[in-house]
Amino acid sequence: MYAMDVIIPVYRPDERFYRLLCALKKQTMPANRIIVYNTEKAYYEEFAKKYPLERKFPELEVYHLSRREFDHGGTRNLAVQKSDAPYFVMMTMDAVPADAKLLEELYWSLSNDKTAVAYARQLPGKDSGGIERYTRAFNYPAQSVVKTKEDLNRLGIKTFFCSNVCAAYKRVVFDELGGFPERAIFNEDMVFAWKAIYAGYGISYAADAKVIHSHEYSIAQQFHRNFDIGISQADHPEVFGSIRSESEGMRLVSGTVRYLLGKRQIAEIPKLFIMSAAKLAGYRLGKIYHRLPRHIVLKCTMNREYFLKTQEGDSICGSDQK
Repeated sequence: MYAMDVIIPVYRPDERFYRLLCALKKQTMPANRIIVYNTEKAYYEEFAKKYPLERKFPELEVYHLSRREFDHGGTRNLAVQKSDAPYFVMMTMDAVPADAKLLEELYWSLSNDKTAVAYARQLPGKDSGGIERYTRAFNYPAQSVVKTKEDLNRLGIKTFFCSNVCAAYKRVVFDELGGFPERAIFNEDMVFAWKAIYAGYGISYAADAKVIHSHEYSIAQQFHRNFDIGISQADHPEVFGSIRSESEGMRLVSGTVRYLLGKRQIAEIPKLFIMSAAKLAGYRLGKIYHRLPRHIVLKCTMNREYFLKTQEGDSICGSDQK
């Protein structure tokens, strides 16, 4: 019997989250339950005053935790334990289904017995600039594909690429492989994909399952985001230690330059180079975060609570003591 739950970690929900809920309501294969793990109860209560949630979404379940308690991997694992469906979809609160067939397309992408997870195509928002538009097309092309261990030599790190912005999982395989890492600052989706690939499963990219999801990050935000990406890779050398990802970044930059030239958006090229330098600097610093003083790590990360919630801070990042 078909049954699929949707799980959404939420922090400071806004109008986009309400649009997401409304779009889920219109799906050709509607969600059985929508399980929300909200960070900081006060923000959600303020949001709930503006929108008719309980009346319009009886399938909605909301659980609250503090910022100190939130973890990219552990919180998602907790949410999965609330679900008893054979399939569940992980989403972020700013990913809005592009049409009514999102969940149906993800469901059918999991139909192969050896497919562990299927992730959706991400389309740019209508206000996205040229850089973001090309980035979405680079990472989320129009062609579907199923990636397996045989693709490692050809695809490298892209073999493990999978995004929890919108991804569907088979519960039996998720449990078999131990779920997401309990402690993760980022990339919990790629760590699970790595486990699935090496266990003999496939990762399905479902290009016909589409969400609207894009960001116009500032230079500083790109630095902080890529610092955390570097940390996640340093924390999981078993996944990222033997495969370099910088070459993918260079391919993205060169492709974006050609795209901008073709679109005659030449004024965007200096911004691209500055943004790319900030991303590379953040990433490389994040990769060596264990060697950095603690106060520097806390200034560079987007997720201070990842370090502050432990009592063993100096074992996680460098000490400030001489």
